[in-house]
Amino acid sequence: MKNTIIKIALILATLGFIIYAHSHFDSYLLSILNNIGIFAILALSYNLINGVTGQFSLEPNGFVAIGAYMTALFLIPADTKTDMFALVDPAPVILAMHSSFLPAIIIGGVTASFIALLLSFPVFRVRGDYLAIVTLGFGFIIRIFAMNNPAYTNGAMGLNDIPDNSNFLWIGSVALITFIVMLHIVYSKFGRAMKAVRDDEDAALAMGINTFAIKTTAFMTSAFFEGVGGGLLASFLTTISPDQFTFLLTFQLLIIIVLGGLGSMSGTLLATILVMGSMEWLRFLDDDMVIFGMHTGAHPGMRMVIFAILLIIMMLFARKGLFGDREFPELFAKIKQRFKS
Repeated sequence: MKNTIIKIALILATLGFIIYAHSHFDSYLLSILNNIGIFAILALSYNLINGVTGQFSLEPNGFVAIGAYMTALFLIPADTKTDMFALVDPAPVILAMHSSFLPAIIIGGVTASFIALLLSFPVFRVRGDYLAIVTLGFGFIIRIFAMNNPAYTNGAMGLNDIPDNSNFLWIGSVALITFIVMLHIVYSKFGRAMKAVRDDEDAALAMGINTFAIKTTAFMTSAFFEGVGGGLLASFLTTISPDQFTFLLTFQLLIIIVLGGLGSMSGTLLATILVMGSMEWLRFLDDDMVIFGMHTGAHPGMRMVIFAILLIIMMLFARKGLFGDREFPELFAKIKQRFKS
């Protein structure tokens, strides 16, 4: 009962912060928080398949692109699409696509989840490094499809004038929902089965666990939230192009989940704040600074050098990530136990 009250209080406090920030923070702070919120959604969902289920997948950029394009195409009015598609006329189905914001991001997530279901049949015939190569290829295929089919995606020119419906109320709330859903999955019987697959897939299969169904469920769930995150990203940026969905996006998410701890949703959330926040907080290192009365001069890119050094130091002292595979309550209980002893 006490734990339930604490959980409800934390959720209400988080919602209160989201509402307060949306109303009182300036546009710069909100842009940082929106970026953190979107990457939290993507990283939390990515950790489900990669960390909790132990499947070395490199597909997030593909599913994020699917969600982003589907949401954008449903949000942009038909007359705007006609004016925007410069290379060829938009396909009739593209002109017919239209909905409000919430259905659009849900459709983006469902489409990504459906593609994940189709992809799971060939993908999960392999494991380990082979799985990584197959899913990496999927990300390249989606990007090439977007570039070479201008009647559906406007090709390399991308989509502009996407209605700006994303704000911190939407992004923060979806990030909170994603975190809660992922924690419930981790602590459910499905979560325990996912961890069993991660630890020893052959042993899990021998114990009667349908490993293909478990991996497919994790894959589809992860893809759904990545698609939703992509839709929020498209509406937040108001413009998207195939160049935004390269392997660099997947690599950023991989850094976050490894730093936070593979399998730890709490660690992923903290790592997202640290990684995405540091991209802005360290920006002053690129500019001219005065140290002991001397001008250092501008050094563009210096913040990335310092950021990389900080990452190396953190991984040297926390090789399993900040939280390992534990969550906030487990880590707090372990620290409390150490102090008592």
